[in-house]
Amino acid sequence: MSANDLADVPEIEPGDIGTHDDEPHEEGINGRLNWLRAAVLGANDGVVSVAGIVMGVAGATSQTHTIFVGGLAGLVAGALSMAAGEYVSVSTQRDTEQALLAKERRELEEEPEEELAELAGIYQGKGLSPELAIQVARELTAHDAFAAHAEAELGIDPDDLTNPWQAAFASMCSFTVGALLPLLTITLIPESARIPSTVVAVVLALILTGWLSATAGEANRLRAVLRNVAGGLLAMLVTYVIGDLVGGANTTT
Repeated sequence: MSANDLADVPEIEPGDIGTHDDEPHEEGINGRLNWLRAAVLGANDGVVSVAGIVMGVAGATSQTHTIFVGGLAGLVAGALSMAAGEYVSVSTQRDTEQALLAKERRELEEEPEEELAELAGIYQGKGLSPELAIQVARELTAHDAFAAHAEAELGIDPDDLTNPWQAAFASMCSFTVGALLPLLTITLIPESARIPSTVVAVVLALILTGWLSATAGEANRLRAVLRNVAGGLLAMLVTYVIGDLVGGANTTT
């Protein structure tokens, strides 16, 4: 970095050091984001999956009991599947993180000089001069060598690993909540209005989950909502048509 480059960098005082007011870096944010992601995706899957099931059954028969049983079976199976899948996925991620951390701890004990040089190289690669990179690496190592290497080399916070039970429970509960909406709507609404009422209820729910997922990820809300609603409508349309075809074939035979 040249003197001209440094001239463009604003000056601050030691008392100004800290986080940005609009960007708080709170401890445990990874865990909360993991929980929110699992919850929103679980609810969205619950809405779409069970809506597709009950619409398909409704296309084949008008019997409320049959529609309810089909939707309930889909709710239970889907909730358990979501929980198991999320648990396995996050457990695998956590196992990988723990293995990498154990390797890093072992290398720090067996090769401290090589690890210090590696840490300095990382900060030099980020733009620091060799002398400053070595100074930063030495100070971070003196403060907490393991945490410094885990963050710089692996991008992992040893104190904030993902929690598979948290993700599994959030997915199961949110899937159930999302699935209850189309299931109750199509079974409690009179037969003459059950299909349009279910479609409206599902669209509103998908607008909400799409907006929440985009907000959590700071993405484009409109694009996320439109994509969410389009996918849900397509799923309901396809399953209803299939159910109607199957139901009509059984009637003719």
